[in-house]
Amino acid sequence: MKSRGFTLIELLVVIAIIALLMAILMPSLQLARDQSKRVHCVSNTKSLVLGWLMYKDEFDGRIVPGHTLTQTVNGKQQIQWVVGVEGTWEQQKESIKQGLLFPFVGKEVDIYRCPADTRKPSSSFQMAFRTFSIAGGANGETWPGQYNKATLYTEIKNASIRYIFVEEADTRGGNLGSWQMNPKTRTWVDPVSMWHNKRSTLGFADGHADIREWKDESFINWNLKAMYTPTSFSFSMTPPADEQEDLNYMIKGFPYKSLQ
Repeated sequence: MKSRGFTLIELLVVIAIIALLMAILMPSLQLARDQSKRVHCVSNTKSLVLGWLMYKDEFDGRIVPGHTLTQTVNGKQQIQWVVGVEGTWEQQKESIKQGLLFPFVGKEVDIYRCPADTRKPSSSFQMAFRTFSIAGGANGETWPGQYNKATLYTEIKNASIRYIFVEEADTRGGNLGSWQMNPKTRTWVDPVSMWHNKRSTLGFADGHADIREWKDESFINWNLKAMYTPTSFSFSMTPPADEQEDLNYMIKGFPYKSLQ
């Protein structure tokens, strides 16, 4: 008996069914991929903060310097957790390897980057390889008029709520300095990266890492400008009085020795 082939209508029906199944499955596949990247990012952040803790254990409770530029301290040159930040990706990776924290995180450069970070080496503005920065109050940049930075682990109170590592969206080609805000005058300074659908990963002083889901539209939109339209971004922002949930959260968790 001669078999007959598919008619055009039957083929179109099959194609339509396949298209429908793809439309149903694609969001689930995308969600699974995003979830995988979040888990990976949290794992990287946890590795960084555990390395940060190992450093202070090795150096009698002194925490790793959290700037990115070599500093002069008591007449001596002091290198930081990473050394410099600008240049090509290979140069930025080398700056990580030369930093003080690198031996304590398994000597893995990729730990310093979130897998969901979309910045590329060819970008004119957003070309940072390293996703994470250290909060300024954790032995980072001196910030006059706001806080006295902690240099010893014992100076950071309530370690479980004090974040050390922040995903940053510096628009200057690399994450320069340390991540800053003004906890005393209650204003933002540096933007955060929101590579996880308006969420960011934070690494805390007690060794855990978690994802923060941001709430305030003014804060979210300000950071999205830094991520996607950096030429229109301006550092520092005072949120409206009715949109301060995120500001309160980050002020409460900002690490420092004391306010000035």
